[in-house]
Amino acid sequence: MAKLKSLIKLEGTMEDLTFYKGSEGYLVRTKGGVSKNRIMNDPAFARTRENGNEFGSIASSGKLLRNALGPMIFKAKDSKMTSRLVKVMGQIKNLDSVSARGLRNVAEGLTNPTATTLLEGFDFNARATLGSVLNSIITVDTGTGAVSIAGYNPLEQMRSPDGATHFSLQVGFLQVDFATGAYELTQSTETVYPLTNGIISPVLTPTSTPTIGGTNMHFILIEFFQEVNGTQYMLNNGAFNVLNLLKIS
Repeated sequence: MAKLKSLIKLEGTMEDLTFYKGSEGYLVRTKGGVSKNRIMNDPAFARTRENGNEFGSIASSGKLLRNALGPMIFKAKDSKMTSRLVKVMGQIKNLDSVSARGLRNVAEGLTNPTATTLLEGFDFNARATLGSVLNSIITVDTGTGAVSIAGYNPLEQMRSPDGATHFSLQVGFLQVDFATGAYELTQSTETVYPLTNGIISPVLTPTSTPTIGGTNMHFILIEFFQEVNGTQYMLNNGAFNVLNLLKIS
């Protein structure tokens, strides 16, 4: 490492030199690190290649799930959702007890009975978790995908954001094959309720049942709105919305 003494302050890389600003001023160092060719071919980096391959696999599995959820996920997510999901996918991959090191994957990991406990209950928006927003009993019919919520009073058993006048409920029934990348999502009709005093007992049923096979996943989406002159406006770009993975079957 050397100090840069010049009227011209440089930052960035030029050939084998990297210029940057540190606590001691502008510094320069030679470009270091191991070459990509060595990492890809040197036997000493076999573990590195295996770890990299498995990380790529779990990242792809997380992306597959996000893509499969389509419009639902864009309505309720936080800035760290992707990294949180990848972390859980990594834990599921570690349950793969049949694949060789470097080839362990989420599809095999999900065959372990304990895998579902890692992913069930995942909240895609950590700012608004299902448990913190809705206080009622939820039942899932894994055959039809129908979701029933025990009778509750929205004003007393829901945490709604300031300014909200209405909320909507919708469920999704997803079949996803992490081995092939195939998926199919069916959804219920979005049902809107006013935030008023009274008991409701919602039953939400997807319009159809997915038929591709794979892992069955059941989701619930809760959105909050403010109604002005008959038009509903989403609050703070969906910051208070809930998307939760209720059950895996």
